[in-house]
Amino acid sequence: MVDFTRSPRELELEERTQRFIREVVIPYESDPRLAHGISDEIVREMRAKARAAGLLALQAPREWGGAGLDHRETATLLRAAGYSLLGPLAMNCAAPDEGNIHLLDRVASPAQKERFLRPLAAGEIRSSFFMTEPDGGAGSDPDMMRTTAERDGDHWVINGRKWFITGVDGAGFGIIMARTGEHATLFLTPLPAPGITIERVMHTADEMTPGGHGVVRIENLRLHESSILGAVHEGFRYAQVRLAPARLTHCMRWWGAAKRAHDIATAYAVSRQAFGKALIDHEGVGFMLARNEVDLRQTQLMIDYVAWTLDQGSKASTDSSMAKYSVSETLFQIVDRCVQVLGGRGIVDETQVSRIWREIRAFRVYDGPSEVHLYSLARRLKRNAARS
Repeated sequence: MVDFTRSPRELELEERTQRFIREVVIPYESDPRLAHGISDEIVREMRAKARAAGLLALQAPREWGGAGLDHRETATLLRAAGYSLLGPLAMNCAAPDEGNIHLLDRVASPAQKERFLRPLAAGEIRSSFFMTEPDGGAGSDPDMMRTTAERDGDHWVINGRKWFITGVDGAGFGIIMARTGEHATLFLTPLPAPGITIERVMHTADEMTPGGHGVVRIENLRLHESSILGAVHEGFRYAQVRLAPARLTHCMRWWGAAKRAHDIATAYAVSRQAFGKALIDHEGVGFMLARNEVDLRQTQLMIDYVAWTLDQGSKASTDSSMAKYSVSETLFQIVDRCVQVLGGRGIVDETQVSRIWREIRAFRVYDGPSEVHLYSLARRLKRNAARS
């Protein structure tokens, strides 16, 4: 039986997080330093305050300073944190670091955990994950991987190019996926490193990622075999360890952002008068906001269901794929309606809704575009039909 009962700890954590976001994080949204994107300086300031409030990286295991939350409790935490675009950064539960914390905890050696995981969970450094490639290389299809790693004694030599590498500029380390024969292997590398060049940081619609999204050239990067994350040739499998929970935590954070947009649009529609009555009393506006309420509840339930299946020990590969598709599409529609309700205010940064719209649009692309998830689900239907 699915149980969505919230424990006293979970409710207390939600209340503390909501208060922290409201009183500490949201005031940073008007900081003039954000005019050119998010800086590490602001992130450090916010994380110091989150640490003082006992709210830093609570999704991490206890051993690494977290609260040892299960997936359901993490959903509550991340939805509350996501109410501000800056919240997950402040609380060190943003991508890619949150996913890398989970992966390192599951796969890394004790020495690797001390060197990379401990400072990452403590919010002292940032990380990146090197998978996507330009020039016809790996994207949604990892089998197209072109970056190679070749053994040379007790070292490996890596060559290739990567792009859309989130947070790479200024990251303390990276996890590189490279082809080793017919398989793939994950490697840990400190950053910066000889052999790794950031060609450029790409200008993108979203701006709330420290370090941006980089294009990286890897030339004769030599890494000792102790840099292998997990076992040789298991890179694709380990990526799945990271992928299903990461898909879902994206959904959790963006749910909070969509709820923020909905609250802003609702407050405006209630207070703004036009044609003799409040905007919300016009069906064209009121019905959009009513649909938002329905969609927010449905997506919340889907997130909690998949989180519950993960807590039961399931890999939840199919369920998380369904959730990523459905939630990303639906949350974007919610925020798009909010832009429409706000009119001119919805397309300028006088409110957070315009920024949320730009940021959440990318959610339909990363961690697998919507069409890739539908393609994967359709293939599963075909396999099941063939077996029946």
